[in-house]
Amino acid sequence: MKLTPKQINELWGETGPYSQANLIIQTRILNDKISRVFLAIEADINPLTHKLVKKHRAKFLDDPKVLQLLDRAEYRGQEFGYVVSAFETEYKDESVMREAQERLKYTIETLIKMHRFVMGLIE
Repeated sequence: MKLTPKQINELWGETGPYSQANLIIQTRILNDKISRVFLAIEADINPLTHKLVKKHRAKFLDDPKVLQLLDRAEYRGQEFGYVVSAFETEYKDESVMREAQERLKYTIETLIKMHRFVMGLIE
């Protein structure tokens, strides 16, 4: 598959946002104090990567992690791409941090798998 200059720009250029996985610590304030703290994992998916993987969805029918990212992601414009929440839980103890880090690992692995597929299409 040969990419057009526009598609190349969507992957790596000025308008192509990175895919990335984020571990977020949310501190929720109620009135004049901290009420709760949450850990969240969000993934940002490059729009062209999302489009190409979705177009070839049949190749991923045996991978529920890829399908979940595709199905639950919401388009936030070219600047951010597709955004999906992969985890959110109140941070009560260190077991929650361990779980969040495990989910982060899975999310990163899934994004890499999606990018490998796209790279395979254009080589």
